[in-house]
Amino acid sequence: MSTLSIGLLGAGRIGTVHAEAIAATDATRLVAVADAFADPARDLAERHECEVRSVDEVIASDDVDAVLIATPTDLHAEQIEAAALAGKAVFCEKPIDLDVERVRACLEVVTEVGTPLMVGFNRRFDPSFAAVRRQIDEGAIGDVEMVTIISRDPGPPPVSYMERSGGLFKDMTIHDFDMARFLLGEAPVTVHAVGSVLVDRAIAEVPDVDSAAVTMVTASGRIAQISNSRRAVYGYDQRIEVHGSGGMARADNMHATTIEVASASGYRRDPLMDFFLERYMPSYRAEIEAFASDVLAGRPPRPTGDDGLQALLLAEAATRSNAEGRPVAISEI
Repeated sequence: MSTLSIGLLGAGRIGTVHAEAIAATDATRLVAVADAFADPARDLAERHECEVRSVDEVIASDDVDAVLIATPTDLHAEQIEAAALAGKAVFCEKPIDLDVERVRACLEVVTEVGTPLMVGFNRRFDPSFAAVRRQIDEGAIGDVEMVTIISRDPGPPPVSYMERSGGLFKDMTIHDFDMARFLLGEAPVTVHAVGSVLVDRAIAEVPDVDSAAVTMVTASGRIAQISNSRRAVYGYDQRIEVHGSGGMARADNMHATTIEVASASGYRRDPLMDFFLERYMPSYRAEIEAFASDVLAGRPPRPTGDDGLQALLLAEAATRSNAEGRPVAISEI
């Protein structure tokens, strides 16, 4: 098999992104789309010249090698299990579920069946972030000591979205928890999180926070710090820095262009990219390429289901830490 035939569950915004990534990848082919709403499914299928099928039909189809799950979070675990039991490789958007025990039960099914499962932490595939990890692996900065992650959105999503998102730590920071693990090279064992409502008082009624800081420590003492905000008036702020015994590596923000203008009034650059799809579109393509390459070669794809679980454990610890005003050990979760 030289081409991976994919059935897509979910024709919303992120499903559309994945459909475009599949179309841009030589080793993948979009066979069918399923969605609870007929119009988005039909429109996406027409755009990519594939069929509209039901979720059950996609999972059972003989011409589907892999199922890509981009449906609402509360459907992920059930659909992973169904696809796994049908013998399909699975790519699932984060998170697998908002409940830790439900994720563990789902992964037991995946392990028992032996199906390939990749969780969509796309930021690992961002060219700049991946380059930082390569510098770490090549020993350019020595032993990792501290990781700093800044992740700030231009503005908050609708309150109606936040009401079902699981909270900032499980919805937004979960990407940063995975990135921290990716860069630290060790699993954090304690989490201390503080959160506030500084952007929109309506978010407090969810209840949720819109601004947060998290500090994590590994067993050997390595430290990771995360800064989150739902409001950055200057654009989509995405930066990482890794400090080590022999130096430092960092990835800065992406601007609309690299042009810089100097005048008597100072230096001026184009603004930052202001939407996650613009900033991270190359990463979505790269993760689909990696998924197809691994599945076709018979390798376990990464990030794994366990990576999804570990990021959720950190998110759960952060949620508890913020609520209780104390550091929380991962062993408590």
